[in-house]
Amino acid sequence: MTSRSFCALVLLLLAAAGCGQDRRPEPTDTAPTGPPASEGYNADQLTQALLTDIPGYEHSGVSQSGQYGTLTSVRNALQMQQAAKLDKPECASSTRAVSSNKDVWSAPAAFVAFAKGRDQTVSEILMAVGPDVAAQQVGLRVPASCRSFRASVGGRWSTGSIVEARGARIGEATRTVGVATTTGAATVKTWYVVLRSRGYLAAITLFGPNATRDEAENLARQAYQQAERILP
Repeated sequence: MTSRSFCALVLLLLAAAGCGQDRRPEPTDTAPTGPPASEGYNADQLTQALLTDIPGYEHSGVSQSGQYGTLTSVRNALQMQQAAKLDKPECASSTRAVSSNKDVWSAPAAFVAFAKGRDQTVSEILMAVGPDVAAQQVGLRVPASCRSFRASVGGRWSTGSIVEARGARIGEATRTVGVATTTGAATVKTWYVVLRSRGYLAAITLFGPNATRDEAENLARQAYQQAERILP
């Protein structure tokens, strides 16, 4: 495994899925039955509100929709996380965009991803959650003791650091977090922006060696404008 692919694997594990001690509902192979977690938007509406184009990027795969816990991207990340080990397991929840509580896991959701070359990716998740859940997700904070960590895949260790940025305001409230992981001489970064608005929660994740907070927040603004334009 090259340094670049190793770092990509580690950050995908950490930022997209996490592997904390909090318990997750088991994903299912079929769509959820009964009422959705939110009385607001359904997965089809959220799909229509996803970003459709990002200059300089190309679509990576097809968009996904359904219950958050059944999305292929989420299920794949869960499988990949089995290979990862953190030296501070209690800090794993600090490295991901949203926590995996029941209300999030069962929420109607839609996902899309884009790529620029082989090194840089953007993903967007929209999910329909109630205002209390949305506020809780945006209000998450990284404890001081969790702002540095080490992660291992296959016995190879990387060092990581987390920064929490302040200042951006997109929608009703916004959270911006950066995660940097270094293996040998190679460093890759993930910036994710979580925002809430009327009836939905959005998470934009920018990954790559040249990822920046400014680009991540600009992408989040585009995602917010698109969602506000489409969702009734």
